[in-house]
Formats: sequence, structure tokens, C-alpha cells
Amino acid sequence: MTEQQNKAATKTKRAHIISHTHWDREWYLPYEKHHMRLVQLVDSLLDQLDQGSDYKSFYLDGQTIIIDDYLQVRPEQKERLEKHIRNGRIVIGPWYILQDAFLTSGEANVRNMQVGHKDAKRYGTPSKIGYFPDTFGLVGQTPQLMLQSGIDNVFFGRGVKPTGFNNTVSDAGYESSFSELMWEGPDGSKVLGVLFANWYSNGNEIPVDEASARKFWETKLADAEKYASTNELLYMNGCDHQPIQRDLPEAIRMAEQLHPDIEFVHSNFPDYLTALKESAEHELSTVKGELRSQRTDGWGTLVNTASARVYLKQMNQLGQAMLEKVAEPLASYAYMLGHAYPHDQLTYAWKTLMQNHPHDSICGCSVDEVHREMVTRFEKSRHVAEAMIEESTSQIAASVDTSIFASYGEDARPLITFNTTGWERSGVVQIELDAARLYFRDGLSLEDMAAQMNKLDLSGRILVDEKGAHVPCTVEDLGLQFGYDLPDDRFRQPYSCRRVRITFEAENVPALGLKSYAWVRSDVLQVEDVKGDLNPIGSTLLRGDRGMENEYVAVTIADNGSFTLTDKRTGRTYKDLGVYENVGDIGNEYMFKQPENEVALTTSELQAEIQILEDTPYRAAFEIVHHWEIPVSADEMLDREQRELIYYPHRKAQRSKQTVTLRIRTVLSLSRSGKGVRLETTFNNQAKDHRVRALFPTDLKTAVHHVDSMFEIAARDNVPAPEWQNPSNTQHQQSFVDVREEQAGLVVANLGLNEYEVLQDGRNTIAVTLLRAVGELGDWGLFPTPEAQCLGEHSFQIEIIPHDGNGASSGAYIEAYQFQVPWTLVQTDVHSGTLSSAHTPFAWQGEGMAFSSLKVNEESGDLMMRWYNMVPSTTLLQLSTAEWNTQQYGEVYKSNILEEKGEKLASTDHSAGPFGGKEWSIQAGPCEIVTLGLHR
Repeated sequence: MTEQQNKAATKTKRAHIISHTHWDREWYLPYEKHHMRLVQLVDSLLDQLDQGSDYKSFYLDGQTIIIDDYLQVRPEQKERLEKHIRNGRIVIGPWYILQDAFLTSGEANVRNMQVGHKDAKRYGTPSKIGYFPDTFGLVGQTPQLMLQSGIDNVFFGRGVKPTGFNNTVSDAGYESSFSELMWEGPDGSKVLGVLFANWYSNGNEIPVDEASARKFWETKLADAEKYASTNELLYMNGCDHQPIQRDLPEAIRMAEQLHPDIEFVHSNFPDYLTALKESAEHELSTVKGELRSQRTDGWGTLVNTASARVYLKQMNQLGQAMLEKVAEPLASYAYMLGHAYPHDQLTYAWKTLMQNHPHDSICGCSVDEVHREMVTRFEKSRHVAEAMIEESTSQIAASVDTSIFASYGEDARPLITFNTTGWERSGVVQIELDAARLYFRDGLSLEDMAAQMNKLDLSGRILVDEKGAHVPCTVEDLGLQFGYDLPDDRFRQPYSCRRVRITFEAENVPALGLKSYAWVRSDVLQVEDVKGDLNPIGSTLLRGDRGMENEYVAVTIADNGSFTLTDKRTGRTYKDLGVYENVGDIGNEYMFKQPENEVALTTSELQAEIQILEDTPYRAAFEIVHHWEIPVSADEMLDREQRELIYYPHRKAQRSKQTVTLRIRTVLSLSRSGKGVRLETTFNNQAKDHRVRALFPTDLKTAVHHVDSMFEIAARDNVPAPEWQNPSNTQHQQSFVDVREEQAGLVVANLGLNEYEVLQDGRNTIAVTLLRAVGELGDWGLFPTPEAQCLGEHSFQIEIIPHDGNGASSGAYIEAYQFQVPWTLVQTDVHSGTLSSAHTPFAWQGEGMAFSSLKVNEESGDLMMRWYNMVPSTTLLQLSTAEWNTQQYGEVYKSNILEEKGEKLASTDHSAGPFGGKEWSIQAGPCEIVTLGLHR
């Protein structure tokens, strides 16, 4: 052994000092102000590394976007930066950004890992570190996502309480005796968890002078030893926006002098993990499922960031859906037809969207300037998605055979409806259609074009499907409109047109497929040609002046605007749905705090204005209006308490005696094929310091409920743990929450309303937060955020879906997932094509499986399809391809979320089936995330 090895062998403990900075790109300062400090930090880091090898390495916070941010200002430093990355002194990845877990979709997290790995490989090797230093809780599928990324560990700071009870193994579920533990996901995946029991700054600013260093290490060694399961002690040398400690080598030498029995190492995560695994001695606690700080007092969980600045969550929901559920599937469809897949454009859109996904961004807990910039990013990402959708639908439409509509004459106006969800779909859709166009290039004067368009007769026209069946619709004449084409080979082509808005119910559009319709003149048809009554009798869904009904549910509206919903399949009735609740909020962007002893206001005692809004064969709707007097704000004490930095649980402010009118307009609608009833709630908020929720009593007897989370339907207790002291037990959701018993259940689905609570009111009421208005950021100082009061117009959408007690098999979850995804419609012309007028390239089935994504792998060109098992039992997933598609994709293999090629699946001949292609089968394990690659 060398002298150094002999010396190390005599040490009883090893202190791993890992240098880092936790870099919130935007938070208590706007992005660019943090950005300029980042440039200074990386400049300093490079200078330090250039000086020699004493300063060993630096962890760049697990997010590759830091490299982009730095090189945006210092592009000439790329070679210098890359040198230190390749030699392992700057450790990067695996993520693109450090995202919030509960407020971002599963696919957004997958893209985050994919982009992070791709970008890291441009400079070196991505670190295989599951890094979540300050994430506000972690979803249960994290272990599986890590293992599918080649990562067997998770470093995190929140969600589990360290106990340190003489280093004995804890069995309390969400407690751990040690800072090291095993974390098990719902599918059985296990990773080594390392909890920052003393936070990710426990080795920050290590002193160099002897007196300070002696005091520092006396405390820090005891703190780490309290929780460590081995003699490998972890010290995180950095904190939020922390500059590098340039005298760290000197500080380490001083520590060695003071503690010769301890080896002090300027370390890194891979070396620490290796040492930790080699020295494992104790049995570690096993924690299962979600890490939501369940075993705490509930005052510091930061869960109410789910309702801070709700408008951001709504924009995020739409942005994610437009990319993962619309743009990518349509681009994949067009790719199968021979068109180029827009990899770069979609990556750019994803990156722009993901820049809004760090916890201080999407959680709405930053200063106002930050969130103004987020709105712009959301719009930019959505605009790219819309451009890709327009291009893909145009390419696909050109291949669809619409010649079947030629018999309806030259005035036939075909349109195509795309269903980009993973299940067959029916629902009310809408399109703006040009009945006629006159192009400026034709030489007519503007006056002549206007005259011709205005005199166009639009009467006597109907909508038919691809089989010639009449489809009831509503047509609104939008009059003379301006439009333009942007050809690939010519200058822009402006035109005047006569435009109409057509609303109808699209029925049985195949999964990941399309269905064609046409708006045609009825006078060209013979009576025997019409496959459907032009004026259906008795097709209204209205039942009297306060009710609606279809084959699935019946709805009755009460005087106060609440409604009763009856599930006709089970006979179960749900009463008092749709009451609104209002309370004060004297908390902040992080946490809700209701004034002490306040009695909640509700609309249950108000008289609502109720009128019929829509009565068509495909949909009925009522308008319900409340005029509600609520306090205008908190009283004057709140301002004083904020300035005095009084911790929000201890505040005594009440609500103002002055009131303002909150006019709530609710549109309650039921479609002919709808499995549930939909609410659209709008109001102009002019009150401050308050919260508005919609209440849905279930009256179901159960101690647990289920909620949509990332690639999982998570089960949660209705009653919090004994440690929980916060009167509020609000929690995160993504698409829906479900309260159920053995033979009945109620799903409440939402669009971007990520906070809910199951109330302990004897009725198991699902309370969904619509708006939470507060005036400060919170946390470590006073940062006023007047725009977080969310003054102005707001709109919220919810669907209430009853079921038979099994949301997965009954179709309730499918309905809720489809609620998330906008329909896509495009106008086309009459032409021949290779695709039938009702078409899909795939069919699949699997009890309890949820379809998640369809995209193309950039390197291989393979189609990548992903599902996840919603239930904790094994199920068979079967995939079939159409015959024309089988010729292109004759091989299917199992992959992972990094889209790496795995085991090849055996195929069977499916020529006797409806597709005439091939079929592949795979067993999906309990709660497993399954990715399949389709190779040409």
C-alpha cells in the first residue's frame, strides 16, 4: 500500500465534501438578474479549475440548462467549459431542468430526462444521479423512472422525516432512522435514497481559520453522524445561488489538522455512492410510494403552491397536452406517411415549456416579473405546437380519400376530425369553415369580392359523415372574413371568404385516428340518399326547465344553482354538487392560511339565476348565475404581520368588513355521448386575500380516495396522519380525483386545477380549488406579489363523472383523460387518397392500461409508444398495426423512457382481424410504465 493508502486506512470516518450550487433560474429575482449572477459563478468556477487540481470537482445542480444559460452570454468559453466537463471536474445532468414533480406531467418528466441526457452527451457523459435537492415532494413512480433511466439512486430533501433514534430501523412508513434508505415504487422498483437530513447546504462555507473551523466541524460532524448509516458522511458545499468556495482546499487541510482520524475528501456523487455501497452495515428503512411529507405537522409541505397563480397551471396543462397529446401523435402519423418528423421544432417547444417547470416557476412562488415572463414562454411553446399541428394535419389530410363527397357537388366542404387520444372517442367539436373564398390574386376589386361573399346563399346545407349519414349540427354565419395561405413555394396568398362556425358531435372517432365529414347542399340529395332524419324529433336532452338527461346520467338543478346527478347505470344519486365556497387566505404563495375562527361562505343559501342556454340534439346546457357578496380583502392587520415577517401559521389577521360582488357564471352542459356533466365557471375576481373552491359531496363510505398522479393512480388516506396539525389537508392532483366505494364512485376531472381536498364533513366532499389570491411570496423575507392576487377574468373547467366503483374498467378514467385533450379539426377539399375516410394506423387493448404518448425517436427513426398500468395487477397489452403500416413497421421491441432498444417481441399474424396486419403482446406488470419501439 502507498503512504496515502496507509494513511486513509487508519481513518475511522470519511467526510465527502461535494461542491455545488442549487440554481433556481428565477425566484426572488427575475430570471435575468439571477442569470447575470450565474455568469459570474461559472466564470469563477472555470478560473478556479484552471488553477490546478486542488479544487477537485463541482456538481452543476443536475440540470444542463445551466450550460445553455451560461454560453448564451459567454459563447467563447464553450471549449474551456467542455474541457472540464469531459475530464470529470464539472459533473452535469441528468436533467434538462430541475422540475417540480406534482405539477408537471409524466411525459414532461420523460422529455426532461431525455433532453438532459442528449444535451449532456454533447459535452461529456450525463451523471446517473437522481437529483431532487429541493423538489416540493416526490411522486411514487420516481423509483421506476430512475431505473428506466439507468439510475439506481435518488438524492432528495423533502418528503421523509429523519428520526435518528439511536440509529434503529424505523417502521413508521414515511420516517427513516438514517439519511440513507430504500425507496420502493408502486411497481416494486427500488432505489437507494439519500435524504439530505441536514439539508443540501450542510457543508456550506467551511471555515479556514482554526477557531471557526473547530466550532463548525464539532457541530457538523455530530449532525451528520446522527443520521448516517455508515462512516461515509456527506457534506453539501453550496446552497441556493451560492458562489463557489474558492478557498475550499485550504478549508479541507484545516479540517484534516483538527480531525486527523477523519479523512476529508473533496468528493463527487459517484465516488460517494461507491463508498456508501461498499460500507453498508445496517438494515435501511424502506419507504413506499409518494413522498409528500405525510408524517409532518402539515404547515411546511408547500402543497398550496398547487393553487398559487392558477392561470399558470391552466396554461401548463394546455401546453403539455398540445405537445404530448396532439402535436407529437399527429407528427408521428404524418411521419408514417413519408413526411419528415419535426424533431428540432418539437424539442425547442418542449425546452421552452420546460423552462417554466422548475418548482419556483410552475409553483407560482416567485416575484411577479418571473411569472410575467412565464406567460410569454407558455405562449411561445404553444405557438410552435400549433404550427406543427397545422403542418401535420395538412399533410395527413392530403392523404385522406375524401372523393366519397364528390357526389354532393362542387359546394361540398370536407373536414377531418382527429382523435389523438389512445381510445375511441365521441364528443362535441367545433370548426370554423370557409364556405367560399376569393383570392386577391384573381384580380377582383375588394368591393366586388365583398359583394359576392355577402350574397352567398348558405341555406339548405347539412353535415354528413363518411357513410352519408346526416349529422345534426349548429351553424353560425360569421360573415365576411379575411384569410391567407402561406404556400411553401410562393408568396403569401390573401383572400376574402364567407366563414361559418359548425358545432356537432363527432361519434366513434378511432383511437389515434381520424374521421371525415362534409358540409354539403341538401338540395343535391335524393330523399333516399339521406341516412338520417334532417330534423330529428324528440332528440332534445332537456328534461323540463331544470333538467338534462342522456343514456348515462340525469341532472336536475336546484334553486341555489347546485345540481343533483344520477348515474343511470348504477342508480346512485349525488346531491348538492357545484356549491361554491369562499374563505379568507392570509398565507402566501407557498401555503394557505384561513383566518382563525372564520366561517366559510357558500352559495348554498343564495338564489341563482337559471336559464336554458343550449338545446340541440347533441348537447344541452344551462346558465347559472350567482351574485355573491364577499369581503374585499383581509383587514389592515395582514399588512403589518407581513412586514413584521410573522410566520403565517401564527397570523391573527381577519377579513375586511367591506364587501365586493363576485358574479359567478356557471355553464352546466351535458352532451349526448357524455359519461359525465361539465361545468365551465367564469368570474371577474376583484377581491384579495381569499380562496374560491367548488364542492362536490360524494356521500360515499370510504377511508381512502384515488388521484391521478404521474404515471399512477395513487391511493391516499382521507384522514391525515396523527402528526398533521394544519386544519387544511389539501393535496396535489393532475387530471382527476376519485372517491369510490364497492359499487359506486365519483370522479372529478379538471383542466389545470391541481389542488383538491377530500373534506372530513361526513360526506367525503371533493373540494377543488378554483382560485387562490394572495399578496406575498413568503419564505425567507418580504417579497410583495400584487399580481398573485389574480385580479381580473378567470375561467375554469371541470367534468363530473360517476362510475360503478372501478374507474379504470368502467371508462371513467378514460373520460377524464380525454377531457384533457383538445380535439383537432381541419378543413380540406375533395380529393383521392391512400387513407380511408375513417382511419387509424394502430389498435391496442389492455385492461387497466392508459395510453400516454406516440412520438418518433430522433436517432433510430422508430416509432415510440408508451402506456402505463393504472392498476396494481398484471395485465396483457396487445398492439396491432394496419396492413399498410406493418409493411413499414414489422418489428416491435420493449424499450425504456430513454428509448433504448430492448427485448424484441414475437408477432402473430392478425390477417383475420379488422386491420389485416400483425399483433404483438406483452405482459405489463403492476403499475408498470411500458414503452414499445416500432422499427421499420
